Amino acid sequence: MALDVENKLIAFQGEHGAYSELAAYEYFGSVVNTLPCQTFEDVFRLVDEGQTSHGLIPVENSLAGSIHRNYDLMLRYDLNIVGEYFLRVSHCLLALPGVRLEDIRSVHSHPQALAQCEANLFKLGVEQVAEVDTAGSARLVRDLGDKSAAALASKRAADVYELQILSEHMEDDPANFTRFLALAKEPYAAYDPEQNEYKTSIVFNLVNKPGALFKALSVFALRDIDLTKIESRPIPGQPWDYMFYVDFGGHAQALNCKRALDHLGELAPILRNLGSYTRHYIQK
Repeated sequence: MALDVENKLIAFQGEHGAYSELAAYEYFGSVVNTLPCQTFEDVFRLVDEGQTSHGLIPVENSLAGSIHRNYDLMLRYDLNIVGEYFLRVSHCLLALPGVRLEDIRSVHSHPQALAQCEANLFKLGVEQVAEVDTAGSARLVRDLGDKSAAALASKRAADVYELQILSEHMEDDPANFTRFLALAKEPYAAYDPEQNEYKTSIVFNLVNKPGALFKALSVFALRDIDLTKIESRPIPGQPWDYMFYVDFGGHAQALNCKRALDHLGELAPILRNLGSYTRHYIQK
């Protein structure tokens, strides 16, 4: 469920037409305004400084895995996760108006997009050219005016840069989803005990001794709390020490979750609740 953010400004990393912008419109609604940022840290900084109402960042792709930079930034900035959204990533082959598929000799896109379309691109027999991002590739094709060049990008990028879609669903694996997190200065709305479709994200560290992680995770198992994600990240300046990011089903204010977090707090020197929010499910 989208948040009520009419006429608010949403920061995202990339250019207009990026998948992150598409996710912003699908999650928040078409009435919002979007602000492209050069880096992920710019997104965090603008939200933290109050220059935008929200930020939307990708944290994991179903094929490529986690985006570690954004996990590190969540620890650095004091922001709240207020929502999540799973975007179905479908790559389109975009070219200048009037160009035919057989005219294409090179395809530009982000390396990850090229890799996700490798088999279909091989069938076309085209040169693959790595670029900084997908939307930027679409803009590049428009600016070059080269009728032998194409880009892999979103359907929205075709509209933004006035390109035609030569082929849709270029990805080799259709089960291609990216999980996005919505960030804000203020936490999600108050807990509603009648609504059980919540998820909570936390981060903590542990003293390095035998059984420490087992004991930490057991606080959830003992209370039948579903863990949906576990991610470890090294602590800068402390070799072989780690922060653990965990997502679990439930709201931090629900009684069983509150007791689990209190118990974990007895084991973890650092424990931070990154946010409780409405859980999103992939539409199959």
